[in-house]
Amino acid sequence: MKKLHELFSDTLVYGISSVAARFINYLLVPFYTAYFAPGEYGIISLIFGAMIFLNVVFTFGMESAYLRYAADRSQAKSVFRTLQLALLSVGGLLLFVLWLFKPLLTPLLGMSTIHHPLYLMMMGILIFDSLSAVPFAELRLVRRAWTFAILRLINVLINVGLNIYLVVVQGMGIEAVLVSNLIASGLTMVAVWLLTINMWNGVARKDLLTTALKFGLPYVPTGIGYAINEALDRFFLQSMPHHTIVSLYGSGYNPEAIIGIYSACYKLAVFMLLFIQMFRMAWQPFFLRHAEDEQAPELFRDVFRYFNLVSGILFVSVCLFSHQIVALKVPVLNASLINHRFWLGLFVVPYLMMAYWFQGWYVNFTAGLFIREETKKLPVITLTGALVTVILNIILVPYKGMLGAAIATVGSYLVMAVMIYYFSQSVYHIPYQMLRAVIMVVVAIIVVILGNEYATLFVNQITVKVILWLLSIMILLILGLYNGSLLTRIKSNYV
Repeated sequence: MKKLHELFSDTLVYGISSVAARFINYLLVPFYTAYFAPGEYGIISLIFGAMIFLNVVFTFGMESAYLRYAADRSQAKSVFRTLQLALLSVGGLLLFVLWLFKPLLTPLLGMSTIHHPLYLMMMGILIFDSLSAVPFAELRLVRRAWTFAILRLINVLINVGLNIYLVVVQGMGIEAVLVSNLIASGLTMVAVWLLTINMWNGVARKDLLTTALKFGLPYVPTGIGYAINEALDRFFLQSMPHHTIVSLYGSGYNPEAIIGIYSACYKLAVFMLLFIQMFRMAWQPFFLRHAEDEQAPELFRDVFRYFNLVSGILFVSVCLFSHQIVALKVPVLNASLINHRFWLGLFVVPYLMMAYWFQGWYVNFTAGLFIREETKKLPVITLTGALVTVILNIILVPYKGMLGAAIATVGSYLVMAVMIYYFSQSVYHIPYQMLRAVIMVVVAIIVVILGNEYATLFVNQITVKVILWLLSIMILLILGLYNGSLLTRIKSNYV
């Protein structure tokens, strides 16, 4: 329990900071949806979608490599200096390539000639963020969680403050979004460099770079696969036939508007994403520290059970009350959480929440591969997931639009979770109670379907939803907190 408390305390610090930062940053969603048309928000979404892809290339797995090899503190400074110089060199080369191919890439991002300055600012954000990755990894590794959290929070405050000032006071358009991000990223890079400046005292070594590249480069296709799962659907929606848009959503919409609506509703899944991100930040250092413990497999099993309990509660809570959540008023902005012009896409929220839940399974199951240093399997898994994303988007988006994109995301993360479970168990067995986890997922889905599809049959829909919510919470708590072997006599080989 002491070790679980250690994970919980780190998760809590990352969580509080992430929740606070995300909450403040989330204020930009009602802000953007109030001030920008769906089509303009669609262009912003395409740019940030492209940045998800490019961030993977700019960091090329060095953050994970640093966490792996700087854990040996005797060589941490040399690892730090070596990887930072590598990131700086590769980043400069990539900036040149992006500049060279600007005429080809800007149309893919929905940019006209007047939007070209956005492209240059995007390049600046990419280099600043990539050069912050290893210093932030150092803060995580030495458990300076509060320092990490404060820096992230300040970054968000600067970003949000500048967005509001530039749009409301200065009257800028969507260029304000990139200007704000550029300044916030630049200042954050300077701050985290100053905090870790003593780490530059090491010696850059070719052997360390070679070792780090062998470990980290598999994360490039892995990260690209993740980026495909997270952002490629926007680009498929951009190519959706006009007749499909008219038949599904009516006239008056173009592809950029549909992308804007989809992206805004996608943001409602932030509650699950938040939990996954803060868990991941604490989880990787945690399981690496305790990998050699005798009771590690049982410890990791219990972590997975508690993870599913929290995920199930989040899923049911958000999906049952999504319409009420988006209608909440933000006092400072005098706007709803998501402007009513974007509510057309709320039906995708349960699919995206479920996709993130499966992504959380994937994060849990990475423990075995990391511990046994079998990371070469990760590209196979994530690229398979990416292939599923591409195939399902090609098949479904032209006919189902936003629903097709959401289903593709669920399918991809489910396939990835199943694959990494198989590979991880083959090298490091952990007695995950999978039947219990599946039952929790099924219970959550059934409750959401009942609440969203059949509550309309009753006069007081909210009362029915609250009753279903309370019932589901009770069932999930029993499944999540019960420490015995569930259904042992019936399905002992599954639990």
